[in-house]
Amino acid sequence: MPPRLLVVDDENSLREMMQIMLTKEGYAVDTATDGCDAVDQIAANDYDLVIADLKMPEMSGIELLDRARQTNPELPFIVMTAFASVDTAIEALKKGASDYVTKPFKIDEIKITIQKILGARALENENRSLRAQLDEACSFDRMLGVDPRIEQVKRIAAQAAQSDATILIRGESGTGKDLLARAIHQHSPRRNKPYIAVNCGALPETLLESELFGHAKGAFTGAVRDHEGRFRAADGGTLFLDEIAESPLSIQVKLLRVLEDKIVTPVGASRDYNVDVHLIAATNADLEAAVSAGRFRPDLYYRLNVIHIALPPLRERPDDIELLSPYFVAQSCERAGCPTKHLTPAALRLLRQCPWPGNVRELQNVIERAVVLTRSDTIDVTDLPDRLDRPTAAAAADTTGAPTPTLESIEKAYIYWVLNQTDWQKSKAAHILGIDNSTLYRKITKYKFELPHPPRDPGR
Repeated sequence: MPPRLLVVDDENSLREMMQIMLTKEGYAVDTATDGCDAVDQIAANDYDLVIADLKMPEMSGIELLDRARQTNPELPFIVMTAFASVDTAIEALKKGASDYVTKPFKIDEIKITIQKILGARALENENRSLRAQLDEACSFDRMLGVDPRIEQVKRIAAQAAQSDATILIRGESGTGKDLLARAIHQHSPRRNKPYIAVNCGALPETLLESELFGHAKGAFTGAVRDHEGRFRAADGGTLFLDEIAESPLSIQVKLLRVLEDKIVTPVGASRDYNVDVHLIAATNADLEAAVSAGRFRPDLYYRLNVIHIALPPLRERPDDIELLSPYFVAQSCERAGCPTKHLTPAALRLLRQCPWPGNVRELQNVIERAVVLTRSDTIDVTDLPDRLDRPTAAAAADTTGAPTPTLESIEKAYIYWVLNQTDWQKSKAAHILGIDNSTLYRKITKYKFELPHPPRDPGR
């Protein structure tokens, strides 16, 4: 649909010329002979732009602007004025007019002015739409759950978002720490500033230092230009440091300085830079144990742990599994462009019984796989991965009178089974389990697993 314009002028020849000229440019053009007529038309129609003369009988262009703004505060306005009345046009700009042109004006001048204003309005509408999409994508409502602990997490996070206090999010891999950090940023006063995320466990020490704090040109081999670093890139916004427990002690010292002094010094630089960053850190590790073992600085731990938010593992929230599973099915079906499928009661029971060491992320991946590979409109137990059958057998044993297995015992048996199935190839096992290598190593230590036999020679 072409943009709809309203031309308001008491001079017939000008109205007719503007209507003919702008219609040829592809606009839908209405006209009004005076301000009163224009007010009625603005109230009855959805215009993209009004072009009005400043000097008209009964109602001036500025009065029309005031009346129109009462109906539509965001309606763009171009005022037309004689050269001698430029001061009046400037008054109109102060009252909210988008621009003005002086009579007599060139045709190209009015065309360019209209294009500029409509282009800016289209960009503003697009930005508004994108912000609405971002608000929806980063809403606390995306954290689905009926478990009281999830409601508490959202309540604390919403309050924390209004302050600059450092936040420490703790939870197992896949529980949604990054999603929560993004939601906190999006609901904070910094929402229109950058959100920068860094995984401290994914980079070696030298690269992590440069990535966080920046470096000067020539600071090391390959430093061919200055690099501002993530702290400076996030200035005014939010910096999310995931896997903070994996950061080396040398990096922890510098992090502490930034938190205390709000200053960063790039590697090889001779000057400091002030930064204003809301820091959110996250970990799936036992930070208290890391402090006791000397792997994590206690002063940094206390600096980070101002507002503590703990995300509970999915295995402790079976009712949330029942809520999340159909949601992920519908989401995956929409992404795949197929009709909505449904989980059978048996499939849902199985999903409720699984220990989910990879938490929400693992559940989402399992369901997406089932949606893609299942041909029918229902997803049954047989459509789920074979590795999910183990908890079913354990649950079935309960009907014989055996003690009901605990969630921890189910997790322990499941991880041990996956390790044996992969011949104790830990990276492969961690991938199947949906957790990272460091989490798997902690589980092996926690459950005191030992290799039952020498690993098979892959060449045989």
